[in-house]
Amino acid sequence: MRSSLVMWTLLALCSPATRAEWILREQAIMGTRCAVELWAADRARADALANTAFAEMRRVDRLMSTYRADSELSQLNDSAADGPVAIGKELFDLIGQSLDYSRLTEGAFDVTYASVGYLYDYRGHHRPNPQQIAAARPGIDYRHVILLPDRAAIRYTRKGTRVDLGGIAKGYAVDRAIEVLRAAGVTRAMVNAGGDTRLIGDRFGKPWVVGVRDPNDRGKVILRIPLTETAISTSGDYERYFDEGGVRYHHILDPRTGDSARLLRSATVIASTATRTDALSTSVFVMGAQRG
Repeated sequence: MRSSLVMWTLLALCSPATRAEWILREQAIMGTRCAVELWAADRARADALANTAFAEMRRVDRLMSTYRADSELSQLNDSAADGPVAIGKELFDLIGQSLDYSRLTEGAFDVTYASVGYLYDYRGHHRPNPQQIAAARPGIDYRHVILLPDRAAIRYTRKGTRVDLGGIAKGYAVDRAIEVLRAAGVTRAMVNAGGDTRLIGDRFGKPWVVGVRDPNDRGKVILRIPLTETAISTSGDYERYFDEGGVRYHHILDPRTGDSARLLRSATVIASTATRTDALSTSVFVMGAQRG
């Protein structure tokens, strides 16, 4: 849902005999622009590889989207406060990772933010009033989510608690797409989902160049970073938001308040996987520069 990274494509010259070339494909998945760029011997193979990566990202979305009533995560939210709900290993493991980040960040990263977050409608410019936030805020606490590993089940200890993986699932989807491409033998590629990007290899001796946009101007870039074989994520207050009375209300909530975090305008993290950079860029955004 964040679209904060700009990719610069360096042109590669290839002989007509090989027909190998860089190809870039884009699709809308998980409510954001997703892109796959890779080097392949011919366009047909490149298209097939990109489509396989996109299909994997859609599979993750079907599993973990709270906008889909039939997703496994939505079904968990519907019933987990009433008792343990058995779920698949993939969702169980990612929620477990999310709780690890909650402990690491002392609660700055908390997937139960959705207990208040569902009351916001950024497209409709609607926000909950202080009374509604106060009533729903006790549902935010990652310690309300209890993992039962012996039966791969989860229960919530409080009514009103909801889990949303919006701060980590896009990064996870990017990592899954990268693994699909690696399994197919791809050695040079970029996969991007909004503000989350992961890179395989380099561009034949040259790095990929990733641009971080200016939070105040969609058309400007404030930083260009040469990278290879790594992941990078940016969290910002400029994608899903509305302004009201000189105050910006955006989708990255501070779990302590149920209101939008406002210590930073943008936070960028580089690490080995997009799952990690996605979670930590959100965390740093909430915590602020010094504590983050």
